[in-house]
Amino acid sequence: MSFFNALIPGAAKAATLPEEGQLKSRRPHFQVKETDQGYHLTIHLPGVHKDGLEITDEGGELTVVGNRSVKVPEGAAVLHRETSDAPFRLVLSHDNTIDTGKIEAELRDGVLRLTLAKAESAKPRKIQVS
Repeated sequence: MSFFNALIPGAAKAATLPEEGQLKSRRPHFQVKETDQGYHLTIHLPGVHKDGLEITDEGGELTVVGNRSVKVPEGAAVLHRETSDAPFRLVLSHDNTIDTGKIEAELRDGVLRLTLAKAESAKPRKIQVS
């Protein structure tokens, strides 16, 4: 089973009730593309800085947690805004076919790009017939 086929947003974790005084977390928009070598995960995170971002992969779950913070210049009035400063959480389950030592992450212009290399055991093999 591939990562994409096992991709299950962690609804149970994201749907837990927030503690008093906290906002409920949101799930950001994302895309997953598969290649022979791995997966490319693109997550749209406008207003997020890398110091407000935490990425972990443990026990077959890739978790991206953070907080948006958009600073409005003094004296400016916001007329319309489609994003909020609410925290976000994205939990994607996989079947441990990811080589966690080779995960790469880049955040640029509000887009987080993760490169997830497939473990050697998950890559297709050609078997020689003798």
